[in-house]
Amino acid sequence: MVVLAKGELEQIALPAAQPAAADVRSVDLSAAAGPARSAAARALVAACEEHGFFRVTGHGVPAELVRAAEAAASGFFARPQGEKDEEAPTLGYGSKRVGGNGDIGWVEYLLLGVTPAGAVPVASASSSTLPCAAAAASSSSASSSTPAGPLRDLLDEYTEAVRRMACAVLELMAEGLGLAGGEGEDDEVGALARLVTRADSDCVLRVNHYPPRPPAAAGAPSLTGFGEHTDPQIISVLRSNGTSGLEIALRGGAWASVPPDGDAFFVNVGDTLQVLTNGRFRSVRHRVVVNSERSRLSLIFFGGPPLGERLAPLPQLLGDGGRSRYREFTWAEFKNSGRRTRLAEDRLSRFEN
Repeated sequence: MVVLAKGELEQIALPAAQPAAADVRSVDLSAAAGPARSAAARALVAACEEHGFFRVTGHGVPAELVRAAEAAASGFFARPQGEKDEEAPTLGYGSKRVGGNGDIGWVEYLLLGVTPAGAVPVASASSSTLPCAAAAASSSSASSSTPAGPLRDLLDEYTEAVRRMACAVLELMAEGLGLAGGEGEDDEVGALARLVTRADSDCVLRVNHYPPRPPAAAGAPSLTGFGEHTDPQIISVLRSNGTSGLEIALRGGAWASVPPDGDAFFVNVGDTLQVLTNGRFRSVRHRVVVNSERSRLSLIFFGGPPLGERLAPLPQLLGDGGRSRYREFTWAEFKNSGRRTRLAEDRLSRFEN
């Protein structure tokens, strides 16, 4: 439950607006090697340059795992407030406050650190490799009101599947950028993907629940669910339950709504990837608007590098002049700097040359 103090509802009320639908490019991760894969890589790069946002199909994340994770998360948010508050220390439950600098929204959430890479074996759609999803299916057929098992275990399983997909996205991205290939971690194709797959990578899963608009907001056409911002990590992989509300900012500054998609995942370019590509890729500014009577549930995997990783534009992407737009910094330094800012502030400006 999201409880707002007197005056806070007015803070998150938004003017009536009907933004145009965003033209979101699709990238097929299942494209076979050869011309089809090359075309997918080019489409991915074009999407990152244009909006910093794209849709991913052919992702290979098992449908039953997605359904089980969404159902379990929805079940958690439907529980009595006291029960949710009791689990706050282990599941990172919170509501209303987004960060520690005064931003609020019509949202409650779970915020979970990700287990070490490879800890949960999700390699196929076989139920033998999806123990938590299989348990959820078995439990739901027996009793829809009985939890299948620990929510954290199921979300860990989901996260590992999405992390593997994020790795595939980054590998295809490196191909599209023309970065050197080869064997081993030190080549540039692996250099992007390894940042989110190392055991010490700083990755996070966030589960956001936007309840239906409250009766008290009848006079406000829309409410801020999650205020406008960019994501600081390398990439973010988002999945929602088919309810609208996500909007992205176009290059001219206008907002565009993202049509819901029940099967695909969406990927955001983050601030760190903008740095790695020396500004060639755009870290997309986005927000969530609440204006319906239906709950919106979204699961977002944030792929971040290890805390001590030194970050700077890749040498191959400096261009003919060889000028770096950003100074070198560690992920810990950038992350700590972001904690001192409001959501809408430009974090990258502090690190520009």
